[in-house]
Amino acid sequence: MDIFFQQIINGLVLGSMYALVALGYTMVYGIIGLINFAHGEVLMVGALVSWTVIGFIQPLLPPWLVLLVALVVACLVAAALNYTIERVAYRPLRNSPRLAPLITAIGMSILLQTLAMIIWKPNYKSYPTLLPSEPIPLGGASITPTQIMILVVTAITLAGLMWLVHGTKLGRAMRATAENQRVAALMGVKPNSVISATFVIGAMLAALAGVMWASNYGTVQHAMGFIPGLKAFTAAVLGGIGNLAGAVVGGILLGLIESIGAGYIGDLTGGVFGSHYVDIFAFAVLIVVLTLRPSGLLGERVADRA
Repeated sequence: MDIFFQQIINGLVLGSMYALVALGYTMVYGIIGLINFAHGEVLMVGALVSWTVIGFIQPLLPPWLVLLVALVVACLVAAALNYTIERVAYRPLRNSPRLAPLITAIGMSILLQTLAMIIWKPNYKSYPTLLPSEPIPLGGASITPTQIMILVVTAITLAGLMWLVHGTKLGRAMRATAENQRVAALMGVKPNSVISATFVIGAMLAALAGVMWASNYGTVQHAMGFIPGLKAFTAAVLGGIGNLAGAVVGGILLGLIESIGAGYIGDLTGGVFGSHYVDIFAFAVLIVVLTLRPSGLLGERVADRA
């Protein structure tokens, strides 16, 4: 039971990070119907930028302030990057067949990985531990201050995003643009500005997840965004892509499935498979869900665009 409780904690932490990235996927898809496969690389850029900032200011400020400054800078750089990607790579293809922006997104992902490898070099880098590392006993399990920080910041961020989407003028403009861009434009909404704002918000969420990922696992490198990005996309599809609540549910559920699977896959298979085969669980569940419910767990019908 102690192992199970520990894996639940690990799953919630992992799922929280997946949820943040999945929200970026689902917001962009909900508005313009684009799968932004470069989103995982935005997470990677956020983590590497924060690592660079920490290296410069770590001797000058208290650890918690160093982490905060690094997080802010990472979010700003990621926002500027995603804004540029949208303007340069995606906007010119907005009215093209869907295959064109999809291929462009994959190409942008490879380009960002290559540029990051040139700028930061391909070797793994140790991410500094800025919060206390002593585990805190919790029942029969334990949780670190970094994991507590991840859970608290994620909960606050998700609550803030829900308020933004459902309780502000920008949120109403986003929902109107997602429903029908042409009609929204006739009502005074500027679709281009709304879409750019969506990319900026998604990038900040990805950068936040990147800093959390690096803080939790202690390493960064140029290809670190690929697997989290793929898993977050899986979480968005699992919950119902285009649905914000679905992205959160899918992320948390995927994190729990992976963590519990990692804890018990060895026992279930008699030692044949180890915890590094945990991806089997995530994608097997995705296949089952999409077979039984193609729109995802909380998926909604997306309005046809004229």
